Amino acid sequence: MPDQADEEALSPATLVDDLAAKIRDLIMAGEIPIGGQLRQADLAATFGVSRTPVREAIRQLQSGGLIAVHPNRGAVVRVPAPWEVREAYEVRAELEALAARRAVSRITREQLDELEVSNREMYEHSAAQSAGEQAPTHRRANDAFHTLITEISGNARLGRTIEDLNGAFPRNVSSQLIVTDSRHRDENFAEHERIVAALRAGDADAAAEEMRVHVIKAGDALARWYEQRSSTVFSG
Repeated sequence: MPDQADEEALSPATLVDDLAAKIRDLIMAGEIPIGGQLRQADLAATFGVSRTPVREAIRQLQSGGLIAVHPNRGAVVRVPAPWEVREAYEVRAELEALAARRAVSRITREQLDELEVSNREMYEHSAAQSAGEQAPTHRRANDAFHTLITEISGNARLGRTIEDLNGAFPRNVSSQLIVTDSRHRDENFAEHERIVAALRAGDADAAAEEMRVHVIKAGDALARWYEQRSSTVFSG
């Protein structure tokens, strides 16, 4: 966390990038919720800096579409339109399908086992949280599943593009769907199993298609969540 000395030591651009990344992390984790305000004074106090770099960090996040600035409310975490979610996940589905296809010829037995462990942890931890039990976060296990396949694909640009798409929407929302909806949790687990089975079988076409279907379904579930909570009627 930067302090006043850090603010003086870092270049203005570096400090703004650092603050933007930290604020983004708070939003992605749900610590600043959808529709929540980003108060410059509070953020400056939290990170031990002046308001000026905080203001610039907020502008950076605004240009990326993660937050919106309203005349009366100031900066808030933006509620994306359902059609935006579906469009993004349509693109993500094709990219992750490519990653799965490329991973088939590169994946090791140990990595296949690691994917199965991540999927099982995602299910068990989310089920425990749904029951009100203390459990390690399942979001990391779910993210680890997808991230590992992308890393195995061996295409760094592909990985960065997928990461950029994922960064457009708070991750805590999609993770909470797995906790609160048992049917969605069961389907998510089964879809991951089918992806691993296709990878293990060396079937590139099946791995790509299973991943594509999985991501599209996840996007539909997320879009419906936003539809139910949006005060505006969107189409798409």
